[in-house]
Amino acid sequence: MRIWDIPADKLCRNHLLGEHRELHAIWSIITKEKSGYAHHPEVVRWKGKSKALYLKHEEIVDEMIKRGYNHYSHIDIKIATGKDKQDKYVDSVEDQIVILKNKGCDCKI
Repeated sequence: MRIWDIPADKLCRNHLLGEHRELHAIWSIITKEKSGYAHHPEVVRWKGKSKALYLKHEEIVDEMIKRGYNHYSHIDIKIATGKDKQDKYVDSVEDQIVILKNKGCDCKI
């Protein structure tokens, strides 16, 4: 489970679409107070920052649409509260870049 702290336009197809799925999972866990994965570090760092998560979702969706993908899984801005910026990281942005480079995918980093 991971939300990259890298601009969505830099992600390859697999990472962009995978991040979108993961974001919806995290959104559901946080906003519906689900217990499964609630203590996962990636989920924990987004608690209290559903507004930031909503904005990340919109960034991902904008990139998906630019690439010609359909999007039907909207999230409700009315429940997007808390901080609007993410300031906690599981891995630093620099480490995330290294991780993506080592995957050998088509990410533009």
